[in-house]
Amino acid sequence: MAPHKVSLFTRVKLRLLGRPLASSSLEETKLKWYWGLPILASDAVSSVAYAIEEILLVLVPLLGAAAVGYVPWVAAPIILLLLVLAFSYAQIIKHYPAGGGAYNVASDNFGKKAAMVAASSLVIDYVLTVAVSISSATAAFTSAFPQFARFRVFIAVLCVLLTTLMNLRGSQESSKIFGVPTYAFIVIMAVMIIVGLIRLTMGSLQPIALSTYYATPQSTDYLTQVGFLTGAFLMLRAFSSGCSALTGIEAVSNSMPSFAKPRQKNAQKVLYCLAAIVLFIFGGSIVLARSLHVMPYMNEIGGALVPAEGSMTVVAQMGRAVFGAGSPLFYILQFATALILLLAANTAYTDLPNLLSILARDGFMPRQFMQRGTKLTLSNGILFLAVAAVGLIVIFSASVHHLIPLYSVGVFLSFTISQSGMVKKWIRDKEKHWQTGMLINVLGTIMTFVGLIIVFVMKFTHGAWILAIAIPCLSYLMARIHRHYVYVRRKISISKEEFLAHYHPSLSKNDFLCIVLVDGVTRPVLKLLNYANRMSQNVIAVHVSLDSKRTERFRKKWDDYASSCGIPLQILESSYRDLIGPLEDYLDLREERLTHGDSIAVVLTKFVLDHPYETMLHNQTTYQISRALRTYKNVSTVLVPYHYRLPNEPSEAEVTADVDDNEPLDDDAMDSPEEFDEPRTDEAILETAAGVAPTESAD
Repeated sequence: MAPHKVSLFTRVKLRLLGRPLASSSLEETKLKWYWGLPILASDAVSSVAYAIEEILLVLVPLLGAAAVGYVPWVAAPIILLLLVLAFSYAQIIKHYPAGGGAYNVASDNFGKKAAMVAASSLVIDYVLTVAVSISSATAAFTSAFPQFARFRVFIAVLCVLLTTLMNLRGSQESSKIFGVPTYAFIVIMAVMIIVGLIRLTMGSLQPIALSTYYATPQSTDYLTQVGFLTGAFLMLRAFSSGCSALTGIEAVSNSMPSFAKPRQKNAQKVLYCLAAIVLFIFGGSIVLARSLHVMPYMNEIGGALVPAEGSMTVVAQMGRAVFGAGSPLFYILQFATALILLLAANTAYTDLPNLLSILARDGFMPRQFMQRGTKLTLSNGILFLAVAAVGLIVIFSASVHHLIPLYSVGVFLSFTISQSGMVKKWIRDKEKHWQTGMLINVLGTIMTFVGLIIVFVMKFTHGAWILAIAIPCLSYLMARIHRHYVYVRRKISISKEEFLAHYHPSLSKNDFLCIVLVDGVTRPVLKLLNYANRMSQNVIAVHVSLDSKRTERFRKKWDDYASSCGIPLQILESSYRDLIGPLEDYLDLREERLTHGDSIAVVLTKFVLDHPYETMLHNQTTYQISRALRTYKNVSTVLVPYHYRLPNEPSEAEVTADVDDNEPLDDDAMDSPEEFDEPRTDEAILETAAGVAPTESAD
């Protein structure tokens, strides 16, 4: 029996992530509503830590000390929109229990093109969520400890790596670790607001002394003095900055697969609790900030006021005024603020992998995003998010002020698409009380569309123009990925009649064991079987089951297509989503039965790829299997090349000229939404064709 060495990578992974979880434990990893709240609400709850400050950063340079008086007027429409979105997303949760939020709403009501735009905006928004939240957490930390301000990029990157590690360890573990600090932030903010308002009422709390920059405040009627257009422009800019408080409200509907049953009930509880908490904290903070005359720290450069990097935040100033500079409660507030901003990134770590998995299921993202890792997490999506967020943090030097302009555009675009999609659904289906639901979504559509225009126009010169390029480019990339998968599906699919007509029974006199790995009934599998029949008359088809439902569908198709061929099918169960382990165990047993001079051949397909980018769309399973089996003394690996694109055949563009973006990739894509309560562990489509399933995700 060949020794199975554990690689250094595997040993390190087990040390960092812990023991792997069986696929049967998936439901146990789902979130109850009381743990789902801190994970999924942290983004929206944490927004108050910088939303008010972003409003003031727009108003202060022109209004001076009078700016704080206009904050409630800017915040009022934001709060109204928050309430409308909360009720609207409760309807989305009810009608789209499979998750995906705006993507599934757009896909159902407008088609895949609109869905790709919604998905692109969400992907970009989630990456920005991590970058902005962790950069803001770093700012909160350096507010309490200014001596570390020059290390903010290093601190932010380190926080991303730690958050990534905790999420790779599983949702149950991360929810318990991150849940307590979220509740701690909610409590300490509530205490600060209540104590601050009581002290203001009793007259024991005085407004914060203004810095020299605000010593000569503008008059409170400044906006009327400068004219209506200038004043309106300033208020709209402030509104666009404050809209960062709305980010995260869509997170619950996007992460429906993460909730324990009953999913819809748990998700709606989280959504309503989220809206109530944000309303109280955001509204209370505005009242307190206005009463204390809080101002952001700014530097005068070239005669203009600009945000002071590494200075004390607005929340920190309110905490110091209410609790006292040396009070333990002040440091608890800062520590909790830093943690909640760190946890806001954790919302994206839950939502984006789920979204990428749904996109991969539909063929708009690489199939690797559907695979679950050691701890049943969608680890490839988690790693993608970490790399993208670190890139943004480094490029923008962990500056919240420079990242914020990119932040709200994507989320408002997804808001608008989802709201308008629900309006169309109400009109089309006319369910009970549909008029009330439609009116809410009509109001939401108008408000979010207006908000989208305002945010995009006001933030355009500050960096929002980048999204006008990035979102269409990402949508185009998704469309190209889908066309590629459709092309490959068309090239490898085969009818039952054609399969039986081109199958060649074995005429070989050899009787050594020849194992053909199969996971589909396709042209490449037919070639593998014919090749194996030429080598031996003792051929067995072996399938490693990573998904019981999918395996049952495959078994029925195999019985229908290949039952008359006389080749037996052996099913190997894999409890831990690992292909190589069960295969090695099977070969160990077979190798023990060999007599002197006998051997075993394992036949695999080696797909010939024309372009380097195609390797990112398909797993390298053949290489991993052949590498794992090289330690066997009496087992040979035979690689059979398969060209799915020949030189004289039509190009991919010609074959897919009539492709419909709604066209499913395979029969599995036609399953009901209930089967997608958790993203399936489907393989990349080329490996499906080859009859080879993927190995465990690369976490």
